[in-house]
Amino acid sequence: MKKIITDHGGNLDETIIQYGGLKSEWIDLSTGINQNSYPIPKIPDWVWKNLPDKSLVENFIYTARNFWNVPTEAEIISASGTSAIINTLPSLFKIGNVDIYNPCYSEYEIAFQRNGWKTSRNNISARVLINPNNPDGKIWHADNILEDGKLTIIDESFCDLVPEKSLISYTKNPGVIVLKSFGKFWGLAGLRFGCAIGLPKTLQALKDTLGPWAASGPALFIANSALSDRRWITNNRARLNKDVLNLDKILLKNDIKVIGGTSLFRLISIKDPKKLQDKLCQRKILTRTFPYSEAFLRLGIPHKPEHWKRIENALRDIKL
Repeated sequence: MKKIITDHGGNLDETIIQYGGLKSEWIDLSTGINQNSYPIPKIPDWVWKNLPDKSLVENFIYTARNFWNVPTEAEIISASGTSAIINTLPSLFKIGNVDIYNPCYSEYEIAFQRNGWKTSRNNISARVLINPNNPDGKIWHADNILEDGKLTIIDESFCDLVPEKSLISYTKNPGVIVLKSFGKFWGLAGLRFGCAIGLPKTLQALKDTLGPWAASGPALFIANSALSDRRWITNNRARLNKDVLNLDKILLKNDIKVIGGTSLFRLISIKDPKKLQDKLCQRKILTRTFPYSEAFLRLGIPHKPEHWKRIENALRDIKL
């Protein structure tokens, strides 16, 4: 069995050790996190001082159900980050073969492998769909969902960018679990808050394993506020759609081919991505390469006017 390499963007501290500089001098484009994050509201003292009470949980669930159009039959379970759910789910279902599209977020294969599963396209009892996919932006459809109650995990961490592409309506089907994150579109990765949505029977083992108070009161309060802020949501979707077109123009001007992505990141294919990553790091711009590809490099979306100019100048000056 091959060993999967754990690999993430955002390793700015390690990069600084190698290339120098202060954090404030760097442009970190290595993640798919919205750098114009949702502004944290004032949190009442009682939220900090008490365990999450029934009203706090129910208020969030009511807002989330309406925002994501969750079927009435489905349940919403909150946890301290989507990663906690990803790493727990494989241990809760009968071991078999799991179909995981490649390329995708590596944590799934690591989690399933750790729990004795094998990745395969044959005789499968589970499937993972990241919708839209990270890193190529592939959109999945209903005919990709397994039937007969087999486990289908649909990770929609990036789907708040394109809510019309959501497969949330299928959480009324046995075996279907949709995951939602507040670390991408909302830009609140440090909040460590995520949700699993599915039928109560499908989620029962996860609910039992996570136990009471799986998500903090402040996280529930902030998430409820974020999902309720329609103006911020509309404005940020529009801004990101505009910004990603601007990044595409810069890349095209430098003869760099965009092969996929979302409005939070672009995936490019070049002859030597490590070389480009190194040259950009020398200019204190961090991007993302992948251990499984000799051609892929991913760039996040700049969020400051001066960052756009630095990136444009860097790509113009670098000889690929």
